[in-house]
Amino acid sequence: MPEIRSLPPGSSTQRGGLNHQAIEDYLKTIYTLAEEESPVSTSRIAAARQVKPASVTGMLQRLENLQLVHYEKHYGVTLTETGHKIALEVIRHHRLIELYLIEALGFSWDEVHEQADVLEHVISEKLEERIAAALGYPTLDPHGDPIPNREGQMAQVDWRPLTQLLPGTTARVSRILNDDNSEMLRYLAELGLTPGACITVTALAPDNGPISFTLNGDSQVVDGNAAASVLVELI
Repeated sequence: MPEIRSLPPGSSTQRGGLNHQAIEDYLKTIYTLAEEESPVSTSRIAAARQVKPASVTGMLQRLENLQLVHYEKHYGVTLTETGHKIALEVIRHHRLIELYLIEALGFSWDEVHEQADVLEHVISEKLEERIAAALGYPTLDPHGDPIPNREGQMAQVDWRPLTQLLPGTTARVSRILNDDNSEMLRYLAELGLTPGACITVTALAPDNGPISFTLNGDSQVVDGNAAASVLVELI
């Protein structure tokens, strides 16, 4: 992972005024939003981080001075190669920690996001490697999110939202978006909509209404809003 303390010469003033955790958080946010649409607008970052757009603009200007992003007003922001590497390493830390907290320490999948948000910034590369080895070098976290490998590569899967399936379609639950929503995760777990579960859609209500499905022979109904966070793989 590129060290923030060893960023390009001439950026010491900006670097000294920024907390490394704030840098990593912004880079991770930009990376995640760019998966949906790139360049990433200031307003989308502000909404994701729950701050004012003016604060985002100031931060992006500083990150550009650190050569971590390319920022253009009214156009948006993209990560530089260095910014991209840092974002992926933080995401790797986060997802490995989530899985370790569940596998080794008995946390539930709705508890780990907040813990990982803190720990992702402080673990060493040595500890990261030990965690990965102890877990058998996993490729997915507890919510089905791909874990970048040490080279920053992630598995690509043809996922699609549960809400897009037609009645009669059978699929495997692969990934849960919005994994910071503990209440939603508990709700989905109660329905059995966790990664690996095989379901068959039986009915869809219009206008983002509930979706009926069968799981292990049992009929279930999931709220349309929650279903939008469930990504599946056709089987």
